[in-house]
Amino acid sequence: MSANPSSPQLAAATPASPIHAVVAEDFAAVNRTILAQLASRVPLVETIGQYIIESGGKRLRPLLVLLAARSLGYEGDRHVTLATLIEFMHTSTLLHDDVVDESHMRRGKATANDAWGNAPSVLVGDFLYSRSFQMMVEVGSMRIMEVLSAATCTIAEGEVQQLTNVGNPDVDEAAYFETIQGKTAMLFEAASHSGAIIAGATPEQEAALRDYGRYLGLAFQLIDDLLDYQGDAQAMGKNVGDDLAEGKPTLPLIQAMAAGTPEQAKVIRQAIRQGGLERLDEVLTIVDDTGALDYTRAKAEEMSAKALARLDALPESPYRDNMAELARLAVERRN
Repeated sequence: MSANPSSPQLAAATPASPIHAVVAEDFAAVNRTILAQLASRVPLVETIGQYIIESGGKRLRPLLVLLAARSLGYEGDRHVTLATLIEFMHTSTLLHDDVVDESHMRRGKATANDAWGNAPSVLVGDFLYSRSFQMMVEVGSMRIMEVLSAATCTIAEGEVQQLTNVGNPDVDEAAYFETIQGKTAMLFEAASHSGAIIAGATPEQEAALRDYGRYLGLAFQLIDDLLDYQGDAQAMGKNVGDDLAEGKPTLPLIQAMAAGTPEQAKVIRQAIRQGGLERLDEVLTIVDDTGALDYTRAKAEEMSAKALARLDALPESPYRDNMAELARLAVERRN
């Protein structure tokens, strides 16, 4: 599969929403850059890279780069390269995560590791990750390199921490938040933070956009974890209970154990240790009866409110309005 700047598949994969429309021209440029940067002398690299990038998704992380930069009046074009490399970093983690989690479905399609095997998926993930660092050099900002290189370490630590938490029912809420801050919120934070840097933000604006991305990422992951026990499998593109099947102690389970009876806590502890879905119906009943889902949603709404508050440091603009709407949508979504 050769890189083609006019790829209809990639154009179709770009989300169509008012939030994306305000930076539509920038997104078109990001798509062209994605395809150009996927070019490789090894055809399988392009095939797998293009497959996962075209698999859909909200493209939130590159969107954050574009909105953050534009909200501060940036008029150059380096934000396009920056948004592209952030998307490549994210895509590489998806390829690696699906191998680690032994996943077979993502966004309603077979995962790359299911279609091509683990080894090609890991190696193409490595290629995308390496390409992102080439683009980082092209952006030419030492500050951005510092932010993104530190973020990659934190993300990797978060992934390892999540792996060590699997099957452990003793993970508490503080440890859970530390994990999702690393594995999910960090790249959101790096996206909005680097967008601010490239636009020449004031220290106050830079800190505000950094925090905005962090809180948005936390809200996003909290709702993801809630939907694993409340969502619609067809809408999500994955099965309800996938986290339980993998033995992941997410906040709905942590809170259910804290708020439930000793017997209810025992059921969940056993389900986390064992993994699988044998006790899914029991667990679904417990997380509902204990109010654990409402608790998780309230935490997500708290993070969303914090993200919204940080936008007060920015000048009024359609870009700031869209970032505010994005924070609201993060907790209203159903997939």
